[in-house]
Amino acid sequence: MKLKVAIQKSGRLSEKSLELLKECGIKVSNGDRKLKTAAQNFPMEILFLRDDDIPQYVEQGVADIGILGENEVLEKDKNVAIIERLGFGNCRLSLAIPKDDVYDSVSYFQGKKVATSYPKILSKFFLEKKIDAAIEEIGGSVEIATSIGLADGIFDIVSTGSTLLMNGLKEIETVLTSEAVMISNKNLTKDKSEILDKLLFRIKAFKNGARNKYIVLNAPNESLEKICTLVPGMRTPTILPLADSGWSSIHSVIEEDDFWNVIDALKSYGAEGILVIPIEKMIV
Repeated sequence: MKLKVAIQKSGRLSEKSLELLKECGIKVSNGDRKLKTAAQNFPMEILFLRDDDIPQYVEQGVADIGILGENEVLEKDKNVAIIERLGFGNCRLSLAIPKDDVYDSVSYFQGKKVATSYPKILSKFFLEKKIDAAIEEIGGSVEIATSIGLADGIFDIVSTGSTLLMNGLKEIETVLTSEAVMISNKNLTKDKSEILDKLLFRIKAFKNGARNKYIVLNAPNESLEKICTLVPGMRTPTILPLADSGWSSIHSVIEEDDFWNVIDALKSYGAEGILVIPIEKMIV
């Protein structure tokens, strides 16, 4: 019994998806770019597909789970479950108009035409905003739609915004933020659900490690209680006495963002010799 996993065969999420499996200790070889391959040390089969086909294949059970952008999941609107957010492939879907146009509100689009590859997401947005606009669905090169007279504005994926600028456009409204997600067929067998649980366990251990750091510092004993409130760890910090009387070493775990917020307070309490160490995996 193998869990069939669909990932993007090329593009921005393909390599990241394979890297995730590697970080989970799963060995996958696709050097000859086959459309199907098996993991060497985990009951998993990988299918390399077009990202916009993945929701349909997962819904139909051709694949058990899939890794793709949330934007594609919402656009295809298939009967699948989002079971894990993966933390990479971040982007946004935004409206953009010619850079010289004046934009005051979304009412700008009333009676206008907008070109996009995501008509369902855009239609829902305009419906919620009570905007009556024509939507021109196109498969690619959305950015040139205004310059060739096809549309008054566009709705497309934006990462840095540089492509919009190159085509004389400006981003004026973010409709959706997206990241890579894992989706699942809603009718997995018990055996496949058990394999999926093992995979999710590995993914969560990797994600926990990626956002947390192992911190080691030396501090005067009179400040231990205050410092432990700043770096509480997974349960409580580990405190070890140093050879120097009145000093201890504190070992703990902290989210990286939190560390930068408390570093000044740690130093004010006399903490020194502070080491921040990456965590490869963290099981909580």
